[in-house]
Amino acid sequence: MFLASEADPLVKIGGLGDVAGSLPLALRQVSGEIDIRLAVPFYGQINRSNYSIEKLCSYPISLKTGEVTAEAFMLKLNGLIVYLIGGQLFPSDAPIYTTDSYADGLKFTFFSLAALELTRQINWTADIIHANDWHTAPAIYAPSCKGSKWEFFSSASTVLGLHNLAYLGFGAERALKEFELPPANGSALPWWAQQLPLPLGLLKADRIVAVSPTYSREILTSEFGMGLQNFLKARSKNILGILNGLDVEHWNPETDRTFPVKYSWRELEARLANKAALQTELGLECVARAPLLAMVSRLDRQKGVDLIPEALRQLMITPTYTDQSWQMIILGIGDPDLENMLLSFQREFPRRVRTFIKFDAALSRRIYAGADILLIPSRYEPCGLTQMIAMRYGCVPLARSTGGLKDTIIDFDETMESTGFLFDEASSGALGEAIGRSLLVFQNQALWSGLQRRGMQCDFSWRRSALQYLELYSELVSRRNRL
Repeated sequence: MFLASEADPLVKIGGLGDVAGSLPLALRQVSGEIDIRLAVPFYGQINRSNYSIEKLCSYPISLKTGEVTAEAFMLKLNGLIVYLIGGQLFPSDAPIYTTDSYADGLKFTFFSLAALELTRQINWTADIIHANDWHTAPAIYAPSCKGSKWEFFSSASTVLGLHNLAYLGFGAERALKEFELPPANGSALPWWAQQLPLPLGLLKADRIVAVSPTYSREILTSEFGMGLQNFLKARSKNILGILNGLDVEHWNPETDRTFPVKYSWRELEARLANKAALQTELGLECVARAPLLAMVSRLDRQKGVDLIPEALRQLMITPTYTDQSWQMIILGIGDPDLENMLLSFQREFPRRVRTFIKFDAALSRRIYAGADILLIPSRYEPCGLTQMIAMRYGCVPLARSTGGLKDTIIDFDETMESTGFLFDEASSGALGEAIGRSLLVFQNQALWSGLQRRGMQCDFSWRRSALQYLELYSELVSRRNRL
């Protein structure tokens, strides 16, 4: 049973939606024997008319103050069984996530417990419960609570997918208590984490899977461990990193219809038409030799957005690069202060910079297919998909050497392996130096096209990741059978 708070194409807000929408299907493709089923909340935003949805059952979930009724439905996505679980805690007009952490704690704890109970209602015993992030971590913690009716599910092995340790579920403590899930007093967790959903899941999961190998090591450090690093070090034998994959059919420059000219790594010259069309569309000077930089991102300090303007300003006054006619496109939405900063940056350089404060999926694809360099200066990045998309579309990534960025990009060194540019320090100076290095390489089109072709040929498909998950699941089932 694979539990997630979102899953594409039903509902998608962030990277978790990509994973939950792709990994279960990929597991079915690599193994004809695995019976994997996906459960997500039945949000009002899910388009009922797109699917054939069957009502399964209604059943109560108890709270200290009474009961709340769960309603379970089923549909199939390419043969994958998907359970939609709703009830009064998921009103049709409510957003997916809110700023009310208590309300979110109530609805996601309810969903987690209702997903467990559904398996009993339909008489289907799961060997593995795979939860993701704090929203569904209660499904891992509940069966370990002694004297609880959830002990019925304790025979299942548990996996907790860790997509971002920064979100521990603060504010959901009271919700857990209302669903009779006690704090883990006296456990190995720090005192302040003993009643938070994600730490409780981390405490009881048989395996913790971070979404990249580097991130699985970074969370053991004070810089990335969110105060849990010592606890996680003690659990390090049960922590592994499996890199997220990419839906290579969905992201395919040979079939994508959102830009003028389709192309492959064998015909990179055709890509220049997309660059010209993008420059024209956005009112930039149409010059093929002008390096076109881009950023497609949520506008958040985590993403290093604030480092970009100063990095490019410094580039303008550095003698080596003063004659470079670079251009910059920024697409995203998020922190209002960062939005205003980037709009101001466009006003500062009206002939070079274009800033779009919006979510625009089609424009993002035209950027991937036309820009030369994608900037990803994240302060931390558990995995990241944007660098994989960029490489698949021949847009060379330039990123901070952290998390999944480090695992997917090979830094340029004039070898036949490099696929992009990496820098270490989260500062505008280090970013500017890396951009300058990339601009010098861009002048040598033979070297540049080599970077593009190698990136486009990288295998980031979900099949590779799914095989690793299948190995993990098999190991857990074998171990459980030996007990």
